Amino acid sequence: MVYMLLGTGFEETEAIAPLDLLRRAGIDVLTVGINGKTVFGGHRIGIETDISLSEVDLTQMEMVVIPGGLGGVASIRASQQAMDILRFAGENGKLVAAICAGPTVLADLGITDGKKVTCYPGCENSMGNASVQENLPCVQDGNVITGTSAGCAIPFGLALIAALKGQTAADTIAEQIVIR
Repeated sequence: MVYMLLGTGFEETEAIAPLDLLRRAGIDVLTVGINGKTVFGGHRIGIETDISLSEVDLTQMEMVVIPGGLGGVASIRASQQAMDILRFAGENGKLVAAICAGPTVLADLGITDGKKVTCYPGCENSMGNASVQENLPCVQDGNVITGTSAGCAIPFGLALIAALKGQTAADTIAEQIVIR
């Protein structure tokens, strides 16, 4: 199971584009509301989440995903339960993915220490002991997948598919959406 953590102020494109691509690939994904069942993104688009934090089943987790958006990232940091889910994923070798400002939360937990990552330009100083790779839409280093920004949401989503189902599955979805 893939869990996508959504807190008030999340970046809508960074959540919806990867979510859509993952579901097109037949991957089980549940959106998780941090601040209630209906969560509003940074551009006031409301999303009815699939489950609440208390319903996350750590024994079923394959991947956890954090969209960016400063408000969404702050919501995750403010939730001990959300931080515990991320910590569990990192400590247990689960796939951990974050885009834009989201990787800074992973850095807070030490999940990105010694890893090659990318993040939103300007967040580099918040990446702790990670090796920030600039000018790349997406970077995977072991179990950590990071993306740069809303403009990189499609490559990020395709990287998530590749990590879960292989490059052929990601290429199939890329063909279906006619990415150029």
